[in-house]
Amino acid sequence: MDLLALRYFQTVARLEHVGRAAEKLRVAQPSLSRTLARLENDLGVPLFDRHGRRIRLNRFGAAFLRRVDRVLAELDDARQELDDAAGLERGTVTVAAESLLVLTEPLRTFIPGHPLVDVRLSQSSAEGMAERLRSGDVDLCITSQPLSGDDIRSRVLLDEVVMLCVPSGHRLAGRGRVGLADLEGEPFLTTRPGYWQRALVDHLFAKAGLELHIVCEGDEAAVLFQLIDAGLGVALVPSLGLRADTSPTVVWLEVDDPECRRVLSVAWREDTYLSAAARRFREHTVEHFRAQAEAGPGRADQGPASGGVTG
Repeated sequence: MDLLALRYFQTVARLEHVGRAAEKLRVAQPSLSRTLARLENDLGVPLFDRHGRRIRLNRFGAAFLRRVDRVLAELDDARQELDDAAGLERGTVTVAAESLLVLTEPLRTFIPGHPLVDVRLSQSSAEGMAERLRSGDVDLCITSQPLSGDDIRSRVLLDEVVMLCVPSGHRLAGRGRVGLADLEGEPFLTTRPGYWQRALVDHLFAKAGLELHIVCEGDEAAVLFQLIDAGLGVALVPSLGLRADTSPTVVWLEVDDPECRRVLSVAWREDTYLSAAARRFREHTVEHFRAQAEAGPGRADQGPASGGVTG
């Protein structure tokens, strides 16, 4: 049994597909199959149930995978800790977020000062982020929903009002402030279930006993205002978007409910080693939003306005 065999097993166990695992590992499929067979022979038990070309992790494999994940994570942490102790100004930080738009400005100031740090981003729901943190696939998560897990810690980056965006000619456009009852029957644009915008609008409407009418659900925040302007519907949008507001086509209205807010946080696992690169990026992101808050809310306190793009 060697480390290479364990890494091969881990990849196959997660994908439950030898062909896809071979592609990901960049090895020949017959070689990967032989390595798995030798590992099972060394252990004296089968790790997978095989049905033709299909494989499924069995109870022996599931128990072994839990241990392998811990062993390989410890070794990866040890290597990273030694690199950090040696003062190497390089590293990799992997970040997952519900919307990548919130990371564009922190990255704009982080990357020039850390040219040897490899930043990798991905988009995920809150449930997906919690799972990826637990599995060690990502170092940090930028989330607008609490992530479950006793070993997950977080720091608040931003606590902001969420507002209603409507087309400039909408019946509510001149109101300045609206109640939830005013929104019953309105066509809503929102995200798929699992993302914070959907969780918020579902909660607000359920609490008020109102029926939510969704006409569009997706993940492309950049196209949201174009859809509002086209008259497709209305949407709840964080007031952070007012800072980049340049278009006169969308009107922002306050929602008369104290729970209509978004709390943005950075989360990480407390029980694993966080690389120097990941720690630097975490602190840089915290400082970015702290400085932004100290700079003042800008247009967010100026009342209803026309809209831009946000995440």
